[in-house]
Amino acid sequence: MTESAAAVSGRVVVLAGPPGAGKSTVARRIAARHKRAVHLHTDDFWSYIVTGAIPPYQPASDAQNQTVLSVIAGATFTYASGGFVTVVDGVVGPWMLHHFRTAMTTAPHTRADYIVLRPRRKITLARAMARTEPGALVDHNPLGLMWDQFADLGPMEPHVIDTSEESIEETTERVSALLDGDTHRLRAA
Repeated sequence: MTESAAAVSGRVVVLAGPPGAGKSTVARRIAARHKRAVHLHTDDFWSYIVTGAIPPYQPASDAQNQTVLSVIAGATFTYASGGFVTVVDGVVGPWMLHHFRTAMTTAPHTRADYIVLRPRRKITLARAMARTEPGALVDHNPLGLMWDQFADLGPMEPHVIDTSEESIEETTERVSALLDGDTHRLRAA
């Protein structure tokens, strides 16, 4: 990731996509390539809600999800302002990017990129349903609905990469190369 240190003092990467796209694994690998880095796994933020949580894929969860994404965006740019390359992974569709764009205004010298991993639907669902970690969402219906939300991102479609035929290593290299360019930059509000 090249950029003049005088022009940019922080770096944010929002690695998005549906469950099973490989976001967490790639995000951790991208973060590990830097001397000072943070990997924000957004799934963790929902587990901080002790009572009253609504599964984030339920229609009734919108207000909750807006709050959680606002918290995530704030944490993201606070870390970045502290000199950390901050890699966020989560089901962050364009409909949630306003939180990051707003938070960017508090960190004007922080560069942010938005990349969506979107393997083909069948591949993504198979990966997600094969997960075995405790609490993993493996139910076909909500997984399919979340993939469908990423099926057509309109003006943000150029931020999508199809990783269906790639290994994790290949996807990591591809994301890293994209971060060296300017094609996936997220602009402030």
